[in-house]
Amino acid sequence: MASQQNSRSVGMVEFEEKEYSTAELAAIYDESIRNFKEGEVITGVIVDINNDSIVVDVGFKSEGIIPMDEFPHGSGQLKIGQEVEVFIEDTENDDGVMVFSMEKASRMRLWEELLKKYEANQTIRGVIFGKIKGGLAVDIGLKAFLPGSQIDVRPPKNLDTLLGREFEFRIIKMNAKRGNIVLSRRVLVEEERKVTKDSTLSTLEEGKIVEGVVKNITDYGAFIDLGGVDGLLHITDMSWGRINHPSELLKVGDTINVVVLKFDKETERVSLGLKQQHPDPWANVQEKYPIGKRVKGKVVSITDYGAFLELENGVEGLVHISEMTWSKHVRHPSRIVNIEDAVEAEVLNIDTDKKRISLGIKQITPNPWNKIEERYTIGATVEGTVRNLTDFGAFVEIEDGVDGLIHISDMSWTQKIKHPSEVLKKKDVVKCKVLKIDEENERISLGLKQLEPDPWETVAQKYKVGRDVKATIVKVTNFGAFAEIEPGIEGLIHVSQISDKTRVANARKEIKIGQAVDVKIIKVDMEGKKIGLSMKAFLNGMTGDENYEIEDFPSEE
Repeated sequence: MASQQNSRSVGMVEFEEKEYSTAELAAIYDESIRNFKEGEVITGVIVDINNDSIVVDVGFKSEGIIPMDEFPHGSGQLKIGQEVEVFIEDTENDDGVMVFSMEKASRMRLWEELLKKYEANQTIRGVIFGKIKGGLAVDIGLKAFLPGSQIDVRPPKNLDTLLGREFEFRIIKMNAKRGNIVLSRRVLVEEERKVTKDSTLSTLEEGKIVEGVVKNITDYGAFIDLGGVDGLLHITDMSWGRINHPSELLKVGDTINVVVLKFDKETERVSLGLKQQHPDPWANVQEKYPIGKRVKGKVVSITDYGAFLELENGVEGLVHISEMTWSKHVRHPSRIVNIEDAVEAEVLNIDTDKKRISLGIKQITPNPWNKIEERYTIGATVEGTVRNLTDFGAFVEIEDGVDGLIHISDMSWTQKIKHPSEVLKKKDVVKCKVLKIDEENERISLGLKQLEPDPWETVAQKYKVGRDVKATIVKVTNFGAFAEIEPGIEGLIHVSQISDKTRVANARKEIKIGQAVDVKIIKVDMEGKKIGLSMKAFLNGMTGDENYEIEDFPSEE
């Protein structure tokens, strides 16, 4: 048979077609069959397409099949005569036919390409398509694993945001036996940041305005990515005005311009400022808010000691609780103002170094102490409400913002009062006399006992030394007993004047509270408002002219 001019390929070997003997053809065929090994990839031609498989000729009547289930979308993209690469899964199945796989051939070729990129430290592109334990699944032609620690320099909080997105990766591990491929995006980010960082560090300088991206927000500030270098924008450098949290001004991903406030090249620490791009409102605050000027502001904060008013963005003043009202009975500023209230106040003081302004609200209304002497005269009877009790007296509000003091000594002519609560209690409405007015120090002295005549004014005339009177024991002490000779008038029966036999030890046994006794007046001290009484003198019939050996009105204590 004449030789033909075209050539055929068997496996990967090309030869010229010519006339061969039967023995030569058998030898060539046997040789070609022996060259086909399971696990190899060879080139063939599609010679037939069936419903359940595709037939591929690899030369010398060596044909194999590819199951149709390798083509989930059917055979529409395949055609007879098309050259394909196939993977030999079996050189001869039960039917004596070779079994091929295009999918595995494609995987082997792709694996070889990826291996070359891995060895050359090259990057590849892939699409994240799922979450798996410990990380993400990535499609790079083959399924690959992206560990959570290799996603970014800082692993994202929500992995769902990465699904379906395409990125560049670097292969950091390949295991042919297991078919595992491990990727890293972090190494690329770090390399890119290193290049960007070096460039950024070379241009940073204090006072320069730079652009950055908000990377993270904390309670105390925000971290700004300046290009491979993170700078801290502290909350105090965000605004001249009051902010409670950085999230009020910024959110992650925002692109902002900031001022480099401080840059330490050795530690690579950068402090940033946002408010410094605008003038400091405190620069001319003394000119804008002179002492005595009336201003309007908004209540932005309330504390136990006062309220802060915002006069303008970045300028606040404190209204101390004592400067809110002329009344002295406000326990908390919230009784006077609320957050967001628009308030008028007067500038009381300015400290530009400490950036403090003292304001007063009560100064907007007249001071009730002004011309107080025109409204209240000494000796006048006034009515008020008991607002507070102290050890030394009671404060009575006679009008809003005007309190007077009833000293404990001005509560009773006759009673020995140890505490004002024995006579008065809070919220009592009482009448009293104006005793003294001190407008300069804003003080008024009031008297309760002055509403009644002083019973001691008639004592000297009514109770002469030597007079016998009836009395009632009202108090017994170690040194004697006090006896009331008329309402409000008491005298002391010293222990030595009870009887001839009485001693200090048994004085309490001889007389009792409430006991009626006959006594003789033996001493009258009008200046000290004290009267000396004697049971012994009455019993012995003494006239009162005798020289009594008694202690001189000892203390009740």
